[in-house]
Amino acid sequence: MRVPDIVLDTNVIIAALRSKRGASYKLLSLVGTHQFEIHDSVALILEYEDVIQRHREGLGLSNKEVSIFIDTLCSMAHHHKIYFIWRPFLTDPNDELVLELAVSAQCEYIVTHNIKDFRGTEKFSIRAITPKEFLQIIREVKE
Repeated sequence: MRVPDIVLDTNVIIAALRSKRGASYKLLSLVGTHQFEIHDSVALILEYEDVIQRHREGLGLSNKEVSIFIDTLCSMAHHHKIYFIWRPFLTDPNDELVLELAVSAQCEYIVTHNIKDFRGTEKFSIRAITPKEFLQIIREVKE
C-alpha cells in the first residue's frame, strides 16, 4: 500500500515546537516512520528556518538546535526543485511556495492550521487538512 505524500506548512512546524501535547507534535514525531512521506524545497526549508529563528527564544531553542532540527528534517524529506511558478493562485502570497511544492511533488495533502488559505487546491487533487485530520487518516488518532 502506498503511503501518503504531504507538505507540512510552517505553522504546523511552529505548533509542534511550541507544545508536545498537540496533533502537530504527534505528527512531527512520526516523520521518518514511513507512515507518510514529507516533501520539501529550498524555499520551504528557508522559510522554516527563518520563522523558527524569529521565534527561537520563545521556543527555548539555541541557534545550534535550530540548525540540527532543520538538518534532521531535511534528512528525512524528499527534496524538490520547483521549475514552475504560476502565482498568484492563493489568497495569501506567502503560501504559494507550499502549493507549488505540493503540486511538483504530487502530494495528496498539505497539512496546515490555516485551511482557508488553501482554498482551491482541490483543483490540483490536493487536500488541505489539519494535523489532527491527517493523523486520523493514517489511523494515529481516533475520530
